[in-house]
Amino acid sequence: MKDESIDLEPRYSTSNIPGRCLKCLAEEELNKCLLGLLSIEGDDKELVRRFETLISFLKSPESQKLRDESEYYLSEGRQVSVRIYFVDGEPKYELKISE
Repeated sequence: MKDESIDLEPRYSTSNIPGRCLKCLAEEELNKCLLGLLSIEGDDKELVRRFETLISFLKSPESQKLRDESEYYLSEGRQVSVRIYFVDGEPKYELKISE
């Protein structure tokens, strides 16, 4: 079973647009989740799952590997996105590279 995924698109900074690395994007999403969890009453299971997914990603050894790979492809001028999701309770990470 594949649950909702989190898509992150790191970018290099240019003179007009500030970039974000993969770790920064994941931490930014994590902070949004935390603020959402603190501001709601009750239990938002989807927000909790998203928060836990991001924590899992940031703590995983795969995170550094994906950061290195995404930086490499970005340096070549390619577009990169990383999809984070769970399949049968196991975290999965998918790197997509386009021209």
